[in-house]
Amino acid sequence: MTKPNILHESPSQTAGPYVHIGCAPNFVGIQMYGGKDLASNMLDPETSGERITLTGTITDGDGKLVLDGLVEIWQADANGVYPSAADTSGTADPHFTGFGRCPTNLDTGIYQFQTIKPGQTKMRDGRAQAPHITMWIVARGINIGLQTRVYFPDESANATDPLLQSVPEDRRHTLIAHKLDDQTYQFNIVLQGDEETVFLDI
Repeated sequence: MTKPNILHESPSQTAGPYVHIGCAPNFVGIQMYGGKDLASNMLDPETSGERITLTGTITDGDGKLVLDGLVEIWQADANGVYPSAADTSGTADPHFTGFGRCPTNLDTGIYQFQTIKPGQTKMRDGRAQAPHITMWIVARGINIGLQTRVYFPDESANATDPLLQSVPEDRRHTLIAHKLDDQTYQFNIVLQGDEETVFLDI
């Protein structure tokens, strides 16, 4: 009796090192899109809101910089409205894309976004959320993109944010950026270890 021909799942593949070719070709010297990678610019001169810089690094379980990472962010505008047809809470700022993509620097490992501080949003059940930025991280060695959130240290609404408060108290600090100056927030991502960033299963 012959065995049935059973197909098995193929091994998963990591996101890198080719993720930059597909998502940020100009960054690796492949001239496309008029020389400017898609989602590299979130603002224009008429964007409303407090302009900020969000910057940081990605480190692995050995504490080494991840130099081939790619970070994407998605956020509401200054009034807490997402530039999406699914958000019916108001009219989104037409001068703000709400989406950004940035590779980590190949020498320093730093990513950096020029954006605005988002307003408060609401969950589907109407509960208020503190201002935050959703972040997605891919790199060589990561089979599935990692999702997390960036909260701001100077927001009283953090104390009642449903998601942040659901995180164990001793881990919440991994979701809160550090304020370096009036306009700059630093959010370092740790992939593994004692200070591992809290990642979300969404």
